[in-house]
Amino acid sequence: MGYLKRNLGMPRERLRDQVAHALRAALISGELRPGQVYSAPGLAEDFGISATPVREAMLDLAREGLVEPVRNKGFRVTEVDEGDLDQYTEIRLLIEVPMIGRITRGAAREDLEALRPVAEEIVRAARDHDLIGYLDADRQFHLSLLALGGNARLVETVGDLRKRSRLYGLTGLDERDQLVPSAEEHIELLDLMLAGDAEGAEKCITRHLGHVRSLWAEPGDE
Repeated sequence: MGYLKRNLGMPRERLRDQVAHALRAALISGELRPGQVYSAPGLAEDFGISATPVREAMLDLAREGLVEPVRNKGFRVTEVDEGDLDQYTEIRLLIEVPMIGRITRGAAREDLEALRPVAEEIVRAARDHDLIGYLDADRQFHLSLLALGGNARLVETVGDLRKRSRLYGLTGLDERDQLVPSAEEHIELLDLMLAGDAEGAEKCITRHLGHVRSLWAEPGDE
């Protein structure tokens, strides 16, 4: 995996954000395990940096609900149960499906087409087993697409839901080549939207979110 075993080597003012990004990736991939407690000094040793920016980054993740402080020990990775995942998916469906239809009917063609390189990068990253690239491109695509609707609070809400409903065991899914079909749905969605097929786009995003939910249910350590 290797999200933690690297020296970030970033300027101090950016280090906190870089560490937080790497920790999110480690959480999503399953490198940091739900229910386990991790200390800032221990993680800092993995990164090859001081403990302060790691502690600051973990506090950022705590505010997002991804970890919780454990007195005199560090931070415990929060556990998300099946009920939580079902509720997060239901909220996303309620928000994203009608918004995708609205964007399909009103967005400028050039704004949609501008997202094609990102959709292609998702597929390329999935095929190359580049989980960091996959996660970055997937987030960029979904949030940039929703941003075309002009509602910044909606984008913020979906971004928060994505963090809280992280994909456990992403590495295991990658090893079984189950990420590529989900990745290809981004291009399918974009093509439908460019064709002006609002109903088809709504069905596609519904299927995609359902597909993602089924991935969440897969054990990551088989």
